[in-house]
Amino acid sequence: MADKNIKIVSQNKKARHDYFIEETYEAGIELVGTEVKSVRAGKVNLTDAYVSIVNGEAYIKGMNISPYEFGNIFNRDPLRERRLLLHKSEIRKLIGLVQQQGYSLIPLSVYLKGSLVKLSVALAKGKKLYDKRNDIAKKDARRDMERALKQKNY
Repeated sequence: MADKNIKIVSQNKKARHDYFIEETYEAGIELVGTEVKSVRAGKVNLTDAYVSIVNGEAYIKGMNISPYEFGNIFNRDPLRERRLLLHKSEIRKLIGLVQQQGYSLIPLSVYLKGSLVKLSVALAKGKKLYDKRNDIAKKDARRDMERALKQKNY
């Protein structure tokens, strides 16, 4: 995602803390006009969202797109499930991988790629509590080293 035309609208920061990210996929989202306007305004929340595959189609559930304030009767339910636009071969591969024990499909970020709304979906494996503690310990150690180097330079 190092392209110039990409603007990140929302990120799921909790996902990298709670899961090991194995692979990422880029998917389009099937949205209605007022939802696109809300996304462009940055009113998206991915905190409790997840992706499920039903009848060979991928859906994102739990993603909150706040109603567009000028949308009145055209606004939809903010928590409705939305279809993801992925290739059939990717969906078949994901079905096989998700059926393995411990794998989940987690949305990482919603971003604008040119004029299109895209979603970054990760194939992830859940972390145990001790894995989270190890990550926190590594982060604290790195922060302490950077702080010590900064003090040494002055």
